[in-house]
Amino acid sequence: MAHSSWLATCGSPWSALATLAALATSLLVLSYVSSSLVHRAAYGYGDPYGPDAESPSAAAAPKKGPGYPPVFAYYITGGHGDFVRVTRLLKAAYHPRNRYLLHLDAGAGAYERARLASYVRSERAFLEYGNVHVIGRGDALDGRGPSAVAAALRGAAILLRVGADWDWLVALGAADYPLVTQDDLLHAFSSVPRDLNFIDHRADSESHHVVVVDQNLLQSTNAELSFSSGRREKPDAFELFRGSPSPILSRAFVEHCVAAPDNLPRTLLMYFSNTMDAAEFYFQTVMANSPRLRNSTVNHSVRFDVPPPQGMDLRSRYDALVGSGAAFAGRFGDDEALLQRIDEEVLRRPLDGVTPGAWCAAGSGEEGSAAECSVGGDIDAVRQGAAGRRLASLISGLVGTGACDGCKS
Repeated sequence: MAHSSWLATCGSPWSALATLAALATSLLVLSYVSSSLVHRAAYGYGDPYGPDAESPSAAAAPKKGPGYPPVFAYYITGGHGDFVRVTRLLKAAYHPRNRYLLHLDAGAGAYERARLASYVRSERAFLEYGNVHVIGRGDALDGRGPSAVAAALRGAAILLRVGADWDWLVALGAADYPLVTQDDLLHAFSSVPRDLNFIDHRADSESHHVVVVDQNLLQSTNAELSFSSGRREKPDAFELFRGSPSPILSRAFVEHCVAAPDNLPRTLLMYFSNTMDAAEFYFQTVMANSPRLRNSTVNHSVRFDVPPPQGMDLRSRYDALVGSGAAFAGRFGDDEALLQRIDEEVLRRPLDGVTPGAWCAAGSGEEGSAAECSVGGDIDAVRQGAAGRRLASLISGLVGTGACDGCKS
């Protein structure tokens, strides 16, 4: 059988446990799409702030089609003590066209999730446009294990259920931050084919992989990974790819992963159920082995790693980030001065306010102004700034070169 080279590894109790856990997880993820209702008692802190919230009113719904910007769905996740980081990231990346799903994992307490939901209820823009949702029950996960992939798929499934007709999914952690305004991002992606996936990937050169057991797939509290002394050989049924764990994925590809129409996504979810750093493999391998989707990739995640502080002053680190032309950066450590500089010079985000844009009501939140951005403007209008021109140049170069598979089709 084609799958024999990796199914054989399920002989050990640890591998079998992890594989069964992944099968249960894959069925759970698929149920979010196939079920007719997302239960409020399990996830929400009250309408409209649970993940089963209704869509924004017709007046606030973004217009779609030629001549209009795309719509992004954001899955923003954090853990214990990340309330400030998550809310700051939300405000920095906010735009009323988009959809946002916030998740604090099982390491955070019920109080932290309730506090996050209460904050979302208190912000006028979020209330007016109804596009920010909070998951009321945190998934147990370890970022190095397959539970991180399962949580991301669950978030994607919820966004498919409750969101408007969004075009791309962006998954961000609490230590990530945008390097462009949402106006810049929406403007830069307006001319990009909506089926393209910005996913850094390369063929995996390792012949053996460490086997782990991720108990987070089976329990409700965060747990450390357990490591097996065994090693897993490469499969012969499919080719492994790995890359950045933070791609920008098209809606079509997300639907393919969640609904698993040809069983490949489910098969790979089981395969990676006991693999270290599964988030660096799963989406890349699904993409590379899917005949329908493999030619819809740009080999870049439009993301930049934060330069380490050793040997670089603040100005040099800031210049490296901004000069990259990337849309997002991670992972920020204790970099308050660096984040503040991005807020002030790139995003023009006022203290404790959302990043302003063309959608702000006339006379509020304009570029260079410290005024709060008020609701009431045109959410279908975007304007391009200097950072947006750098991003557009980066994307244009990627789409026009061999980094893009299928861009000419």
